[in-house]
Amino acid sequence: MKKSILSLAAAAAISGAFTIPVQAEDVNVKDGDTLWGISQTYKVSIEDIKDWNHLSSDTIYSGETLHISQEKHYKVKSGDTLWEIAGKYHVSVNDLKSWNGLNSDTIHPKQELVIKPATYKDEAASVKPEQLAAPTEQAKPAAPAEKAEKEKTVSNSESTNQSGIEKEITVRATAYTADCQGCSGTTATGIDLKANPNAKVISVDPSVIPLGSKVYVEGYGYATAADTGSAIKGNKVDIFIPNEQDAINWGVKNVKLQILN
Repeated sequence: MKKSILSLAAAAAISGAFTIPVQAEDVNVKDGDTLWGISQTYKVSIEDIKDWNHLSSDTIYSGETLHISQEKHYKVKSGDTLWEIAGKYHVSVNDLKSWNGLNSDTIHPKQELVIKPATYKDEAASVKPEQLAAPTEQAKPAAPAEKAEKEKTVSNSESTNQSGIEKEITVRATAYTADCQGCSGTTATGIDLKANPNAKVISVDPSVIPLGSKVYVEGYGYATAADTGSAIKGNKVDIFIPNEQDAINWGVKNVKLQILN
């Protein structure tokens, strides 16, 4: 049976308990599966699945076999930080540094970082926002004589900053797509959801959750408060899901939301 999804918009991480393959894995498509749903289960992007399987569209078929790779590579963009990348993929800053031989939090545009899904199975199911080190200001490389002491200081700083939660509230969460009636596809902060189908975005009341805040939403994962809506007042949020049917399936839920430092 033919199955198709609309890549209208976004990702970033994701959450709750889930199982991730320790090895590369072949996934048998079942009736009702979508690329977006599979990407969320295995914490990879839709584009990665399409690349690995040489798919030219988002259409998949029941009975088809999809290959999910063991290791992911992320190309650093201007403005990226290790903390944001770690949050997106539900790993720790220290893991990213260890996998990529980094001695500091400094990264550069076009730098390629290795993300290892094998670790997701052990860590992502229990990862909590407080386990992510808070973002640190990028500094110039330390002189050789200062390097060991600086690394020790960074390590201590990360340990003390892992509390990371500013506030936790219960919200009423609905879902929307980029093509919903009356939607422009561009968020209040200027994110083009149609051009960025892997972004994780929620719509908020800025008087409750300031725009630009990094958040963790129960059942949805790490996201950015980047949009507003006329019906989103008080402790209400609207989460972005690119596939219309998946958004409908979300329905209305009362969930915990953590605002991160």
